[in-house]
Parts: sequence; C-alpha cells; structure tokens
Amino acid sequence: MLRQPVVRELAAFAAIGGAGFLVDVGVFNILVFTVFAHAGTSGILLAKGISTTLAIVANWVGNRLITFRRHRRPDVLREALEFGLVSVAGGAIALLCLWISHDAMHLTTPLEDNLSGNVVGLSLGSAFRYALYRVWVFGPRGGDRRTSRSVADRPGRVPDGPDLADQLP
Repeated sequence: MLRQPVVRELAAFAAIGGAGFLVDVGVFNILVFTVFAHAGTSGILLAKGISTTLAIVANWVGNRLITFRRHRRPDVLREALEFGLVSVAGGAIALLCLWISHDAMHLTTPLEDNLSGNVVGLSLGSAFRYALYRVWVFGPRGGDRRTSRSVADRPGRVPDGPDLADQLP
C-alpha cells in the first residue's frame, strides 16, 4: 500500500504531467497541421521534438514548484540539467514509439500518430521520468540522506509559499 505523501506526490505529478500533455499534444497538432503539413516523417518527428521540448520546460517548472517542492535542491542549474536529461530520454521513448508506428508499422493517419506518440509513448515516457525524477533529480544526493529536510527548511532559506502538493486530496 502506498503511503499518503507518495499518493499526493503521484497526484501532483499526474496533474503537472496532464498540463504538460496538453502543451505537448496541442503544439504537436498545431505544427503537424500547419507548419509541417507537407513535410512527411521528418516534419512529424520535428513537430514532436518541439512539442516535447516545450512540455519539458512547463513540467520542470511545475514539478519543481509543486510535486517535488520539498526535495528540490539549491543548485538549480544542475537540477534543471538533470531534469532535462531525464525528460529528453523520456521524450525519446515517445519519439521511438512514433517512429516505430509511423515508419516501421506504416500506421500513418493522424489518429495513429497521436495514439503512438501521445498515448503509448507519453505513458511509457512518464513512468520512466517519474522513477528517475524521484530517485535521481529530486532524490537524496551523495552523503545527504536527509530527505525529510527540504530546501525551504534549511537555515537562511525563506519558504516561498504553501506546498500545493499537500493540499491535494
């Protein structure tokens, strides 16, 4: 059975991921049906790369401020780099699913592209990302096993607002 804080964390992760999903799917479809309408596979893959990148930025901000607020680190650039690396790897999973479906299996309708890239690919990528965010990006560092002490609790640090993840049911 999952502990209450983990359930809240998963709920916050899902909500942030849902917002990122809307960014990803929305931008992907706007690009595919406008800018890359006649660009073939390379245009579809480029549209997915752009939409994934924009979703990564939205997700980092949301996860940093809400989901993993108690575990974020003061070294923001390193955290952002690690988050970006994990997110790119998760995005590559979605791209791989889209490529396999579109080119290898010849499932090329807009519905099939969305199902492979935005349902199967994003689902697999999200599971991968959550696991690595939790244990690596926002997890305990080297000799620092004090996971219960947040950045906001450290001496000299002023808390920056309510923890929205704690307000979830």
